[in-house]
Amino acid sequence: MSAERGSAKHGPRVDEYQKHETQGVVRSGGSTHAEEWADPEGIRDPAEELSPRRHPPGHEPGTPEGITPVDVERRSALAKWLSDAQWPADRDDLMEHAETRLAPDELVESLRDLPDGEFHNVGEVARALGLGAERRRW
Repeated sequence: MSAERGSAKHGPRVDEYQKHETQGVVRSGGSTHAEEWADPEGIRDPAEELSPRRHPPGHEPGTPEGITPVDVERRSALAKWLSDAQWPADRDDLMEHAETRLAPDELVESLRDLPDGEFHNVGEVARALGLGAERRRW
């Protein structure tokens, strides 16, 4: 009984052709693709997935110092509903603007608590409502 190398699926000519095509990969241990984008993506190291990602200073995720997560949400809502208001504006102007834009009742009610005076931006409104102000570390 003779042990013949090759494939029982293909003939000897196809076997030789496939052997020739894969010879570069077998010898080099790497890819034979000329274009880098055609190379298959490597297997990721599980340890990399667990290591913390680095963020540039000032762009770390989470809540900045000096402000609570609830205050962040409230300031975000103020900015969403008041950012296109005509500035400077007083309490009545801001309440009218929020009602016109159909802002949530909770936001309109919080604007009623604003002191008399003129505001030049959303940040001033947030400070007047007692919302925390973030402190940046430089």
